[in-house]
Amino acid sequence: MRELLNVLYVQTQGAFLHLDHDAVRVEVEDEMRLRAPLLRLSALVLFGQVSVSPFLIHRCAEDGRDLVWLTRRGRFRARLEGSTHGNVLLRRAQHLALSDRQRTCSLARQAVAGKIQNSRQVLLRSARDATTDEDRTSLSGTAERLAGILVRLRETHDLDTVRGAEGEAARAYFDVFGHMVRSDRPNFSPGGRTRRPPLDRTNAVLSFLYTLLRNECASALEGVGLDPQVGYLHALRPGRPALALDLMEELRPVVADRLALTLINRRQLQSDQFEESPGGAVLLNEEGRRAVLVAYQKRKEEEVQHRVLKEKIPLGLVPHVQARLLARHLRGDLADYPPFLSH
Repeated sequence: MRELLNVLYVQTQGAFLHLDHDAVRVEVEDEMRLRAPLLRLSALVLFGQVSVSPFLIHRCAEDGRDLVWLTRRGRFRARLEGSTHGNVLLRRAQHLALSDRQRTCSLARQAVAGKIQNSRQVLLRSARDATTDEDRTSLSGTAERLAGILVRLRETHDLDTVRGAEGEAARAYFDVFGHMVRSDRPNFSPGGRTRRPPLDRTNAVLSFLYTLLRNECASALEGVGLDPQVGYLHALRPGRPALALDLMEELRPVVADRLALTLINRRQLQSDQFEESPGGAVLLNEEGRRAVLVAYQKRKEEEVQHRVLKEKIPLGLVPHVQARLLARHLRGDLADYPPFLSH
């Protein structure tokens, strides 16, 4: 249970929330774990098997307070909206930002800057752990190249140029991704980034993790009342969660890439946990998916430092915090959207 940005996140399974005068009381096995005044809470976000009393539900509806239900893994289920809820104003601000070229470019630039900076951290971390001079030189050199792209990005005020910088950085990053694979390179060294379908084992792991992360980001955006399909960096297409894709860009290196490398380098994934389709696609088999899912859930429980909050929070809450920061920016409460940056 954590209170972040005036939002109470309850992840403890079996918890029961009920109204205690003008406060929410959280009990687990009839023992009080938390009591927080409702006055300071703008939302309650509940993961998995967390129960809420009817009186607390009614009070949240009366006050216009968000009450969001997610599965234990973070998939969106429902959101309570009272009669005084300001969701329509947030959605309007989201659409107005899309109509403003300068704001659209700024939001896209922030997403790309966060992704490139976090990618650099993955490269530098791997360079420190490299066992050969060739790997260390390749990774360090690419990290410097990404630093140069970041410098150019600061002066970029055109959306197509921002997208071009993202593409350039991504190609450079995945060109040396194989140098970060230290175990069983014959089976796991990728040939760049391939998707739809992935053509090697490492890309199969990355694609699976990216799908999980995209769903988490869409749920986080739904939870704050934003439309996951209206984004800024990614072009709008029917059925495409463009804003979820925007949000996940800064989180790919931190959540997915680092976990994929950990699973491979620690030999927690074996070559027989994959299957190849007749068309050349390589996918995780049932055993492989189960191993990745277990590791993903454990990774989300690890605490990371959040530079804006200036405290450590579970990695699994980062998409939800970032979605709320984005909503605050769109409402005009924050001058710029601050992407999540890893240490």
